[in-house]
Amino acid sequence: MTESLWMQQEAFPSAPRLEQDEACDIVVVGTGIAGLSVAYELTLAGRSVLLIDRSALCGGMTARTTAHLAPICDDGLADLIDQRGDELGRGFLQSQAAAVKRIERHVRTLSIDCDFRRLDGLLFPAVGMSRGDAEKFRDREYEAAHKLAVTAGRIEGVGLEGFGSAACLRYPDQATFHPLRYLNGLLADFRARGGRVFANSPVVEIEEGERIRLKIESGRTITASIAIFATNSPINHIAEIHSKQAPYRTYAIAFEIPKGSLPDALYWDMDDPYHYVRLQRGAEADIVIAGGEDHKSGEANDGGARFQALAEWTRKIIPQLGRETARWSGQVMETFDYCGFIGKSPGRYNMFIVTGDSGQGMTHGALAGILIRDLIVSGSSHWEAVYDPARKPPRTIGNYISENLTAVKNFAEYVRPGEISSPDDLKPGEGGVMRDGLKKLAVCRDLDGKVHTHSASCTHMGCIVHWNATEQCWDCPCHGSQFAADGTVLNAPAIHPLESSQK
Repeated sequence: MTESLWMQQEAFPSAPRLEQDEACDIVVVGTGIAGLSVAYELTLAGRSVLLIDRSALCGGMTARTTAHLAPICDDGLADLIDQRGDELGRGFLQSQAAAVKRIERHVRTLSIDCDFRRLDGLLFPAVGMSRGDAEKFRDREYEAAHKLAVTAGRIEGVGLEGFGSAACLRYPDQATFHPLRYLNGLLADFRARGGRVFANSPVVEIEEGERIRLKIESGRTITASIAIFATNSPINHIAEIHSKQAPYRTYAIAFEIPKGSLPDALYWDMDDPYHYVRLQRGAEADIVIAGGEDHKSGEANDGGARFQALAEWTRKIIPQLGRETARWSGQVMETFDYCGFIGKSPGRYNMFIVTGDSGQGMTHGALAGILIRDLIVSGSSHWEAVYDPARKPPRTIGNYISENLTAVKNFAEYVRPGEISSPDDLKPGEGGVMRDGLKKLAVCRDLDGKVHTHSASCTHMGCIVHWNATEQCWDCPCHGSQFAADGTVLNAPAIHPLESSQK
């Protein structure tokens, strides 16, 4: 799989596998920023917390972020009002700002060296956008910001090639940081306070009740009064939550740039899907991180072309870029109204979920720590209505229907011909779906030349998986599960590997 800039720069923290049965007050499943933030806040509140992950600590989608700490809705403030109204829209923005302040407080209190800093967020026109269209877009967002009590200023131009006098919008007091260094600092204090952590221990069964029992792949169990699932996409629901969000793949590239040659800010454009840029400061040279070229997971296998388009776009607006240092992709869960699902799991009194980052996983993750802590410790939160996982706002019915058409189209693939006729069609690194009588098989040839053959049915809800050559994995377009070439689970909601069908 591609390696992100953060993976290159930071050693991942380690933890033992779970080799014995455990009991605790609260178990948190998932060690990205959401899971670790929740576990840490509950530990500060005096609760006994156990943290567990199916693979390496902090090695999921959090390791693939571009680390914008922007409390502004990245889908647009005007659209946020259309979807949620003024009151809930303000609640979203206030809660996101509180999440950034919480990160800032932990950085200072724990003296975490993670390059946290406040800076401007700058919205600029899409390449080729007319001046008139850019002004209309900017003015609509400016008026929405005023209505939602967000500080914003109309400005002329940003420090990017071709946009020196463009119609732009400035949002002050945004932020950024080095995500893995921050999480390493949080994890160290979590452990110092008695928090227990286990890695490479996948949950394969959930038994609900007054005491929740999680069965681990090794056969060991965890028994807890409360369980929190922070697994990017929750593993404790079959359909209810998954029908209200959709997985999208996004791409990122990092380049060297001479220090001081680009103003330090968060940049994003008015395109749809939008592009985004920021700086990561370095010792001898800075790093520009650019992202975009999004598409629905499993509906495209053209990562090379998307990376090329992203690189060309970035070099066009920042011609002083140096060599490329990293490229990677990640998966975000887009909800039908741009706000995450954070809180009590629908129909469960002692199970909680964190999902639906909608491209703002860093702030949603930190917010989850505050919100779920308050729900468990105090019984309520200022922002629970904004993120209520049971919500079904009527304003978003169009998004709801369009996103769920993916599953309908996917199941129609069962009657269609396969993409390949034989494993012999595949070169190293390639994969495809092959028909075998009434079955569909997921067949790939890994980079070492070994052929792997599995059922093409995702073990979550049976959708047909698609090969992702960029990440060398199988993607489920319906709900975001990912599987390695050998069939093992890489990403939730699936918890069981693809069924082997070796010939």
